[in-house]
Amino acid sequence: MKELVTFIANSLVDQQDAVQVNEVEQDDTVVYELRVAKEDLGKVIGKQGRTARAIRALLAAAAGKANRRARLEILD
Repeated sequence: MKELVTFIANSLVDQQDAVQVNEVEQDDTVVYELRVAKEDLGKVIGKQGRTARAIRALLAAAAGKANRRARLEILD
């Protein structure tokens, strides 16, 4: 799932070398921390958070298929 988040983020941003995804275990949930360049933050979040919501929906679907719980945090 880390690869999924990385692939989606790389597809959206201009500075692909600045994309970092960290995987952190918290209880029964895996938290994916996404960091991008400041200039690309708006592209990942999208208007009114629609892009971020779509990424979270894809991540939740992939996690559900693997019988896991996942959450995405976009850090600046």
